[in-house]
Amino acid sequence: MIRTIAGLRPYRDEGFVVREQRIGATRVIHNYGHGGGGITLSWGSSRLAVDLALSGGLPGHSGTVAVMGAGALGLTTAKLLQEAGIAVRIYAEDLPPHTTSNVAGGQVNPASVFRQSAVDDAFMRQFEAAVDYSFRRFQISVGEDTGVRWLTTYDPALDRPLSALEQRIMPAARVLREGQHPFPFPLVREWRTMYVETGRWLDHLMRDLRIGGAQIERRKLNTPAEVAALPESLVFNCTGLGARALFGDEKMVPVRGQLAILLPQPEIRHAYTGGVGYMFPRPDGIVLGGTYERGEWDATPQPDDIARIIALHAQFNANLSCVT
Repeated sequence: MIRTIAGLRPYRDEGFVVREQRIGATRVIHNYGHGGGGITLSWGSSRLAVDLALSGGLPGHSGTVAVMGAGALGLTTAKLLQEAGIAVRIYAEDLPPHTTSNVAGGQVNPASVFRQSAVDDAFMRQFEAAVDYSFRRFQISVGEDTGVRWLTTYDPALDRPLSALEQRIMPAARVLREGQHPFPFPLVREWRTMYVETGRWLDHLMRDLRIGGAQIERRKLNTPAEVAALPESLVFNCTGLGARALFGDEKMVPVRGQLAILLPQPEIRHAYTGGVGYMFPRPDGIVLGGTYERGEWDATPQPDDIARIIALHAQFNANLSCVT
């Protein structure tokens, strides 16, 4: 093991927020609360937020637009604004590599984003639109410089057909039976998706934004009044869990995830999820997860939890069988 990490997922039972709020003369476009799907939903949710701001043009607006936050949502929002020809200033307390997005596992698959019984049809349309756009955007950015690549993935097959959305984001998915796979489950689903080496991807976005002229200011904004006092009249709120204190969204709760990172092993060319957790092989290390600890605010890895994660994965891999 080369390191341990922990991050706080910004989770809402009702799902992520994309909406407009007025604070005096300032328009605030909220884009936060993506739970365990921040990387997966980043491009798509930011597309929805930027489209909301630009719908009907920008009457009475000129000059730079502000983006609060420099994680996956903040940087993709800023990039989409630049692509629309709009100058951007990013305000952030923390920059990569010190963001929650940096410690994400990086699988492009929306997990732990909302509670099904707490959302309505309108949210589900928003969610599916975000997933679809993100998936397409990651597809066209696959490459060593971006840190995005395809991997075959295995998980215990559920006794149900894939939804229409799952069929779109799980190309060539198939169910393998005993004797066709090495895993200790009767049925396993084999599918392909993209994985993001988060540090490299965020660095790539930061480099592109700086080349495009983005201004970046290290600053924590503590109240809506401070947001309204910014020189920009259009502000995107991509502060993740910080939106709870900044804008009083008490539906936001932290969900701690802990990971153990092993030495990189290039010969491992598959990932697995389900059962004992997940294993994602990345060029910067083998990611072993994980935990789902709702309401835990301490972003410190716990040695006992890390030891349990490693033991579970070791036992799981010891039970693999040979398949000819």
